[in-house]
Amino acid sequence: MDKHVNPELRHDFTLLFDVSDGNPNGDPDAGNLPRIDPETGHGLVTDVSLKRKVRDYVDAVHGSEGRYKIYVEHRGYLVDHKKRAYEAVGGEKGKDKKVDEARAWMCQNFYDVRTFGAVLVGKKGEGYNCGQVRGPVQLTFARSIDPILALDISITRVALENAGDKPREDESEHAMTGTMGRKAIVPYALYLAHGFYVPSFAEATGFDENDLSLFWEALQRMWDLNRSASKGLTSCRGLYVFSHNSKLGNAPAHKLFEQIEVVRKDAITVPRRFSDYEVRIDKEALPEGVTLTELVTG
Repeated sequence: MDKHVNPELRHDFTLLFDVSDGNPNGDPDAGNLPRIDPETGHGLVTDVSLKRKVRDYVDAVHGSEGRYKIYVEHRGYLVDHKKRAYEAVGGEKGKDKKVDEARAWMCQNFYDVRTFGAVLVGKKGEGYNCGQVRGPVQLTFARSIDPILALDISITRVALENAGDKPREDESEHAMTGTMGRKAIVPYALYLAHGFYVPSFAEATGFDENDLSLFWEALQRMWDLNRSASKGLTSCRGLYVFSHNSKLGNAPAHKLFEQIEVVRKDAITVPRRFSDYEVRIDKEALPEGVTLTELVTG
């Protein structure tokens, strides 16, 4: 077994991805502009956005298999899944005698529950309490290496919404243009995120070797299943996994992450491609008992 897919060991990882002429994660509180740190100008992509892509990839590849269903699915009702759990373990609505069994059923049948965890209590009066699950895999926000400058571009649609839409008085009886709109993009940005895998939590959720292998696969390939006109060209540019020799780990995660440095090349003032950066890895400084696996490099 390759070390980086051993579910009994601790793993810390660094993820690099970039976007060209797209919006990697819009902020609904800011007119869907790309998320940004207002103090530094660096771009942000939430952990929730990254997890959504992982869920979508797993659903696309293994969605027909019972063990790989997705709990937080598009346009799904969470209560329906919890109801299924109660029915499967013989629980009664409104009674919590089967909470532990229902929680175990949810972990067994939903990939994202046993991977990321979930709050399965539900709203008051719902009647299907499946408890809470703390998942073994967690991600940080992704932050751009350099500050970003988001562009808010005007767009038009030549078609009208319906026959009742009238042209202005100074136009002919047929309107020349339809609705005006806006489209926000980042010309280019390289983002870096960190993640963690804790084996003791994996034991509680039933997360195994196949699940871990699928997670690494998703981080590499999920970008090609998330294409849209608004997101531009997004690509995975680096995936570096630090595997420890023990469950508790052989070094603090932040010390390992410091061994990877992403810097803009000296001659570049405004980066517009991945080759404008250099990824430096100090492999000689790795602590004893830690192995680095480079799953994606550029």
